[in-house]
Amino acid sequence: MLTALLIEDDYDLANTVIDYLSLEKIECDHASNGVAGLALIQQNRYDIVLLDLNLPRLDGLQVCDALRKTGTDIPVLMLTARDQLKDKIAGFNAGTDDYLVKPFEMEELVVRINALSRRRSGQVQLLQCGNLTMNLSQKTVMRNEQLLKLSPTTWLLLEALLRASPNPVSRSELEHVIWGDEVPDSNSLKVHLFNLRKVIDSGFSKPLIHTIAGHGFAIREIP
Repeated sequence: MLTALLIEDDYDLANTVIDYLSLEKIECDHASNGVAGLALIQQNRYDIVLLDLNLPRLDGLQVCDALRKTGTDIPVLMLTARDQLKDKIAGFNAGTDDYLVKPFEMEELVVRINALSRRRSGQVQLLQCGNLTMNLSQKTVMRNEQLLKLSPTTWLLLEALLRASPNPVSRSELEHVIWGDEVPDSNSLKVHLFNLRKVIDSGFSKPLIHTIAGHGFAIREIP
């Protein structure tokens, strides 16, 4: 069963949404303001957040921005009566994944929930594995509070590995991240991975980058 969090201060709309989603086998919690919504996200695991734009205490843009800056990759569907392009752009800049303009049909809401819940958000601004953090907005990488320097290519590799962590990323997927459809006939990927390992793992007690036989490469903590 999918789990959703609805952050909406219109109680009539919230009750209507929650009742309809229950018929669609989607369990939905509710918060009536941005602060309460953030607290529930910290306490529970959700497949998707349904976020009203106009909220008391913290509005939808502030809530979404806070989620992305702390590395939360839950997909966010923004619900709003504002249909101006500038409002949508502001939402996407804050980290929302999709928009649904009020009033909306419940069937469309369910379709969008099902589509978004199949993936994690690409809007997250902080990627992390153990004591390794990658801040996408500040363009910095740190391990154990030590600033690390990456080349543009090793940056792309690290971002791809962290977005998938702890799952492995295949060699072909990593090659596509760097070169797209024009992959060179050489051991270039092996060289770049060697350089990335040298920066990320050299001088630290436990390596984070691992070769997963038959599957590719992964960033994960191994006890």
